[in-house]
Amino acid sequence: MNSPTADRTTSFTSLPLSAAMQANLAQLGYHDMTPIQAASLPLALQGHDLIAQAQTGSGKTAAFGLALLQRLDAGRFDVQALVLCPTRELADQVCQELRRLARAADNIKILSLCGGSPFKPQAESLQFGAHIVVGTPGRLMDHVERGTLALGAIQTLVLDEADRMLDMGFIDDIAKLIRQLPKQRQTLLFSATYPDGIAALAQKFLREPKEVRLSSANQPAAAAPQIRQWAIEVAESERLHAVSTLLRHYRPASTIAFCNTKQQCRDLVDVLAAQGFVAMALHGDLEQRERDQVLIQFANRSCSVLVATDVAARGLDIAQLECVINVDMTPDAEVHVHRVGRTGRAGAEGLALSLVSMDEMGRLGRVEQMQGREFQWLKLGELQAADDAPLLPAMDTLQILGGRKDKIRPGDVLGALTGEAGFAGTQIGKINVTDFHTYVAVERSIAHEAVRRLSLGKLKGRKVKVRRMVDLAAD
Repeated sequence: MNSPTADRTTSFTSLPLSAAMQANLAQLGYHDMTPIQAASLPLALQGHDLIAQAQTGSGKTAAFGLALLQRLDAGRFDVQALVLCPTRELADQVCQELRRLARAADNIKILSLCGGSPFKPQAESLQFGAHIVVGTPGRLMDHVERGTLALGAIQTLVLDEADRMLDMGFIDDIAKLIRQLPKQRQTLLFSATYPDGIAALAQKFLREPKEVRLSSANQPAAAAPQIRQWAIEVAESERLHAVSTLLRHYRPASTIAFCNTKQQCRDLVDVLAAQGFVAMALHGDLEQRERDQVLIQFANRSCSVLVATDVAARGLDIAQLECVINVDMTPDAEVHVHRVGRTGRAGAEGLALSLVSMDEMGRLGRVEQMQGREFQWLKLGELQAADDAPLLPAMDTLQILGGRKDKIRPGDVLGALTGEAGFAGTQIGKINVTDFHTYVAVERSIAHEAVRRLSLGKLKGRKVKVRRMVDLAAD
């Protein structure tokens, strides 16, 4: 396999893309390529199979998205590109980015097919045709076996975060899917690490792939100068309560606290809730509806602390995340780098705090060896609360019974709140519309009154039921 040279033009205008695509990229603010885009896009656009080392937040979706969109025939209503992702959350993010990139073309239909969502509506959507399908391996295999997804027209296959899909046990479903694809296709494999399984997968299913490895890709987050990293020694008995000490001292507006087990997640949420923090858990035992609601509340700033396992949080890209706390040290140094890399995005300052027991010093040493630098240490007993006021999120989330199936759009909700209800637009945050529910973030100080006024008024000409999500959590 050949590695590309590092010296190349980094402007998107240097790529052989259509004038419409170039105009769309300029409108989206895409001017200079990220390192992974500059290294992989010229090769992908030439039609080569590719193995690329890339992590979440590196711009990899545009790297494979532009390549597969360039090969699409918009006039042919068959599934021509297939993107495999390890989680629904990542698949949803990939779909959103592909739709932005596809604005340059007419009528490109992109479907997300993931487990945790009802099968029948997905099958009905496929009957109307699609150009690109993004999904998790298990659900995609279900559609193939039931005859609702045809793969005969696939021109491009993308394996996104391939190492994580292998870790999660998807190798058999991936192999079954690939065997049913046309042999004359392009395969683009993106992986943050290179375990043996990736090499075996590439050898079996890729044709003379080009390989892109960036020297900085192994540790982009750990090496980022804008991320302050600290280690705090703790006894096992004080680990969970140490988290609240850190939160009171640093007072971050948004924090992901990583735990190694689902039970540790549950225990920490209980401890934090008892101390007045708005904290929610994200782990594999949650139903998809529960996962979606937790992520909506965290992303819209109505939850201060997301307590998550690594598998549940893989692929999440939360904007303006201020702090990461490693409640447990992971045994995998590369996973530690992934965790820390969630903060300090796009040049913003970030904070990463690691709680370390004596039994975990070896794990810490492996991280230090990988980073090429030692941790700075803090003493837990010397950390004082910066403010006596409770650390509450700025926003609160309202749930409205009614969504896309009821023709509700974000503009309808914003109009109801700023019109008849009389609130200022600055008091309204993110609005998420799902099939059957709508979630709107409002300033915490107006949450009760917003529920009352929306319940008294009308949305899309009819009465709606509205509740605060914190009330639902307390029920």
